[in-house]
Amino acid sequence: MRLALLADLHANRRALEACLDHARGLGADRFVFLGDYVGYGPEPQEVVECVMAAVDRGAVAVAGNHDCAVADTRESMHSDAETAMAWTRGQLDARARDFLATLPMRFEDGTRLYVHASPQTYPEWIYVSDPPAARRALEASRAQTVFCGHTHLAALHGITATGQLVSFQPVPGAPIPLPRHRRWLTVVGSAGQPRDGDPKAAYALLDTDRCEITHHRVPYDVEAAALALLRAGLPPSLAARLQKGR
Repeated sequence: MRLALLADLHANRRALEACLDHARGLGADRFVFLGDYVGYGPEPQEVVECVMAAVDRGAVAVAGNHDCAVADTRESMHSDAETAMAWTRGQLDARARDFLATLPMRFEDGTRLYVHASPQTYPEWIYVSDPPAARRALEASRAQTVFCGHTHLAALHGITATGQLVSFQPVPGAPIPLPRHRRWLTVVGSAGQPRDGDPKAAYALLDTDRCEITHHRVPYDVEAAALALLRAGLPPSLAARLQKGR
């Protein structure tokens, strides 16, 4: 089975559609969404509707911190993110709000665990941004493989049978074996708002039969997405972030 893993869509419909089309072209059998469907971007309703439709067809979706912030105004965010969230709350219909409010924080699928941030603690939304954080995240879970987002930066970490931590920077398009004698944590990058200097959308494709994962970067119309953001009256800095991929 081929599982397409997408995180941090952030109301970017064009990036989401590009990733879905790319994954389908590679034979994806199922989609897994790792949270943050709204926030920052100009099309929260459209993106949530797309995720809801995918879930109706058998996809998995878990909650992210921006999704929880729709109903919980106590979620702490920086000023541009809070401005975008205040605007987002007014764009979502009741069905979309209900969907976000009822999303699980995690989903276990056999030996795989899907979460938005580290499985270590909720609701603190811990970033898995370096090897020590990855070790703590893996030690907090019994799953053989953990998949998350939140950092907007793709990464892969594994723990050997002897407890040694190994970390990789994925190369787009290059399959990485995931031997079963190790435990793994993959941060899949961001589909809707990458922050590694490359504005192309990011997602990962897991081949469960081959036990390997491939990270992909997908071009889309970034300028159109940035223009839509500006036309919505959202902070110009968010449009610049899309264009720069930072």
